[in-house]
Amino acid sequence: MFSNVYSTIKKIAGLFVPREPELPVKELQCFDTVQNSEQAFESLDRGIQDIPLKEIVGSVGRYNDFDSRFRPKRKELAPRLNVILKAMVAGKPMPPISLYQIKNDYFILDGHHRVTAARELGHSHIQAHIVELLPGIDTVENLLYRERVAFRDLCGLTETIKLTEPDQFIHFEQQIMVHQEFLKQELRQEVDFIQAAGDWFRTIYKPLYSMVAKSSLAKSFPNRTVDDLCLYISVYQWEQSQERDYGIGIDKLIPNNMEEFRTKMAEYTEAEYPEMKREITFFVLLNVEGRYENHIMDKLQQLDEVDELHSVHGSIDLIVKATLRRDLLTSDAELISQFTYRTIRSLKGIKSSQTLIPGISRIKDDA
Repeated sequence: MFSNVYSTIKKIAGLFVPREPELPVKELQCFDTVQNSEQAFESLDRGIQDIPLKEIVGSVGRYNDFDSRFRPKRKELAPRLNVILKAMVAGKPMPPISLYQIKNDYFILDGHHRVTAARELGHSHIQAHIVELLPGIDTVENLLYRERVAFRDLCGLTETIKLTEPDQFIHFEQQIMVHQEFLKQELRQEVDFIQAAGDWFRTIYKPLYSMVAKSSLAKSFPNRTVDDLCLYISVYQWEQSQERDYGIGIDKLIPNNMEEFRTKMAEYTEAEYPEMKREITFFVLLNVEGRYENHIMDKLQQLDEVDELHSVHGSIDLIVKATLRRDLLTSDAELISQFTYRTIRSLKGIKSSQTLIPGISRIKDDA
């Protein structure tokens, strides 16, 4: 067994130094075992790409010669590795390795020593010729994977959109076709589907994705991806435009017309995309037990959401002005109710509360 080589040794001596590891190391995955378990026999040539080294997990035929860190197990493999290490340190170009891909994992067909050397030198990626083998077992996971790959290939995209429900990519295909017709009219020339898909992804989908990703919206939908939420929003905004009693603020941020959204987003850089949040200001009227009034005021004053706090005379004891921030799909009433009952009403000494949500507000300018 061999361990990693210190950078100084590699750069100065260029040698691979054997040493017994302190901890046991896992075995590489066997390609044949994974291929048979996934029934992955349909192949697609993906060409040459830069692949993260951490995603290379196994070997075709040589999984017993290397450990899971791709360090050789036998001393007779070290000379070949040293030659490649010296060449890479000297900056000599290396031919792409050859990999089989099964879903998100890669298996080395040719180039084991180059992978080892790249890892030893601290590289994060390596150039590889990829042949993808599509999983044939009919599971929901595999069905979704094949749909993702099929849509990516249809559109000529390099990035994969990860939806978690089957038969949903048809909505994105329809959006692209609508955008294709728009581009034909705007440019007064023919635009093929792949050209339209690339423009749709860059000018419409990516801005929407960035806005959703920056928000906390995904936290409200466990087991859903940001791509799922982009699909949900785009379908309701651009295909159905259904009347709803929640998330109304989203209409101001994301117009009901997809091309209007594209035009609006063109005015921003990615860092400037508006947040999918809005502020809600409301008032809570409290009746409290007199002996707890100061204690309650101290506790409320410590809350970041509380802007103002007033002790008053009359039928009400305390008036609280608070501001919450929410994503654009959440109900105002639900969020306010949760805050009021979980945060305010949980304080000892509060007898009753009444919540007021402003309709139209007019605030004088101090100037």
